[in-house]
Parts: sequence; structure tokens; C-alpha cells
Amino acid sequence: MTTTTARPARTVQRAGDRWFSRTALFAGSMILVTLAAVAIFLFVQSIPGVTATNEDASIITTNFWDYVWPLAFGTVWASILALIMAVPLAVCVALFISHYAPRRLAQTLGYIVDLLAAVPSVVFGLWGILVLAPAVQPVYAWLVENAGWFPLFGGPVSATGRTIFTAAIVLAVMVVPIITAICREIFLQTPVLHEEAALALGATRWEMVRMAVFPFARSGIVSASMLGLGRALGETMAVAMVLSASGVITFQLFTARNPSTIPANIALTFPEAYGTNINVLIATGLILFIVTFAVNALARWIVSRRKEFSGAN
Repeated sequence: MTTTTARPARTVQRAGDRWFSRTALFAGSMILVTLAAVAIFLFVQSIPGVTATNEDASIITTNFWDYVWPLAFGTVWASILALIMAVPLAVCVALFISHYAPRRLAQTLGYIVDLLAAVPSVVFGLWGILVLAPAVQPVYAWLVENAGWFPLFGGPVSATGRTIFTAAIVLAVMVVPIITAICREIFLQTPVLHEEAALALGATRWEMVRMAVFPFARSGIVSASMLGLGRALGETMAVAMVLSASGVITFQLFTARNPSTIPANIALTFPEAYGTNINVLIATGLILFIVTFAVNALARWIVSRRKEFSGAN
């Protein structure tokens, strides 16, 4: 006696599902196509700029790399300073909103954080140049006078307060709402059973946060920080308005001789650029594109490693 195995019924996909699936596939593919098109454009247009000399482009003093290194350094340096200030503050604010503040106060603070993320960068630039720089200049002068032995505080102090550190403060204020909003949502997704178990074992509120919330949200905090870093790396107008740049490489925070950033330099130089000068600026844009892409790739790698490690445990 032979038995026949029934074949599984073939699932019939409806027309709406097929259209939605193909539309989603097309949209995802267009992201890759757009990214590739931007990369190809930057690479092709950058070749004359990378090989240019001071005879070809007036904005280059000797060669392209001597021109771009201070810009790349200033971009990374200002972004790192901003991230050092922004991440602890953003995590604390997000933790207060999610686990400490009363419900009504938490809702109000959440709305304010979301609104701050939508403020245009020009507004932050005006605040930085008109309010922040004059306010912090006496503080810079005091630090240089009394702690000038520290390498970061050395050098003659800026008379205007428009230094790389002031620009980093403005960048930190700009990225705090983004990091706070993401961390807040991640903290709220912590399993309630983990929190209740920690409290039932006699842990205090802070011990519960340290043992249950932070381990769960660690990869999310890294992702939020890298997203804020990407915003800081690409910020243009606020830095261009606040920073008084002279195109040098220095780690000193309060002097008048500051490195510029790639986005600010492009915004200030491009209106008067012509010929090979445009290619030089596009080449600096390619450097910024590579740095930003590398930062986001590193963030994705860190997050994936965290997930693998958590899954293994």
C-alpha cells in the first residue's frame, strides 16, 4: 500500500501585497543607487582637486593635503568635544524623563526635547555668536591665566570668545535633543519584569537602572551617540557663524587661532570659488563623506557585536 504526501498549499499573494512589496524594494534600492551616484560624483569631481597645486587653485597654499588636514582635524576635533559634552547630559536627561520625573513633567520635557531637535541651525549660530561667545570669554581668560600650564588651556586667549570650544558647545546643544530622544525611547523599552525583579531583590532605583536599564540600552546609547556625531560632523551654518578660524592644527581650546571644519569652509568659500577651486572644495566634501560613512559603519559594527555578545550570554 503506497501513501502519497500532500503537497503544501501554495500561498496566493494578493495584488496589493505584491505592489507594496515591489514598491518597498524599489524604495530601498533607490537609497543604494542615490548613495552610489553621490559617491561617484564626488570621486570624479575630486580628481582635479586632489592633484591641484597652488598654481591651479588659489585657495591652496602648497598642495591639497596640506590644505585638507587642518580642515579634517577641526571637523573631528569639534565633533569629539561636542560628543564628550552631549552624551552624558543627554543620557541623564533621558533617564530622568523615563524613570524619575512625574508623568506630567516627563511629558512636558519630552515635548520640549522634540521641539529643540527641530530648531534651525542658524538660530543656534545666532545664539552662539551673540550670547554664548561674549558670556564665556571671561571664563576662557580666567582659565588661561590660572590654568595655562594645562596643554588644552595654553596660548593667548581669544578676545571674542569665538573659539573651537565655543563651536563645540553649540554643536553639543544641537545634538543633545537627538541623543536624548533616542535614549528616552530605548530606556522606556526596558522589560518591566527586569526592573521589577531588581527592585524586588532590594535594589535601589539607581541600582535597578544600573543593573537592568543600562545593560539593555547599551547598544542603543551607542547608536544614538553615533547619530549625534554624524550630525555634528556635517553641521555647517552654526559652526561657520560661531567659529573664528585661521586654518591651523592645534589642540588648544581658547585661542584665536582655531582650525576650521570642512562643512563651514565649504559654505564660506564656495560662493567665490571658480575653476579648480570648486574641485578642491568637492574633494574636501569627499573626505567628509568618507569620514561620516566610516563613523556610521563603525557604529553599526559596534551595535551588531553588542547584540551577538548579548545573545551569546
